[in-house]
Amino acid sequence: MRQRWGFQIVIANKTCQVIVHPGFSIVQRMTRLIVPTAALLAAMTATNISAQPGQQLTLEQKAALRCSAAFALTAQAQTRGERQALRYPLLAERGREFFVRSSARIMDETGLDRLAVATLIQQKAQELRDDSNIDEVMPSCLIMLEASGI
Repeated sequence: MRQRWGFQIVIANKTCQVIVHPGFSIVQRMTRLIVPTAALLAAMTATNISAQPGQQLTLEQKAALRCSAAFALTAQAQTRGERQALRYPLLAERGREFFVRSSARIMDETGLDRLAVATLIQQKAQELRDDSNIDEVMPSCLIMLEASGI
């Protein structure tokens, strides 16, 4: 029986056990070590990204994220022909442009990457769906859209 050695990597409450056999080639050993470590670091980064940015964002940035989510949800509902969504101006084009510009501005201002901003917008969209309050935020979002010049 071959002797083997291993260790556990724990990052942000995520654990990975790595077992390396002494008979493995150097490439096999490195692959066994690097791949799980990289996966855990990626998981840790995603966890930290979704938790920290909300504290770093200004009120204007939070509003832009919320409105981007509201415009996306409303545009989807308009595409499906939902009567309630059709009460608002068509948002497929202007809403998408607001979404893109706001995301880019927030990335520039905060240093967050595209994935982090997308995660924050997805969280805002989920909150809007869960609370069913798109109609409450749309008036202020439409004002923000007009003020943006888009």
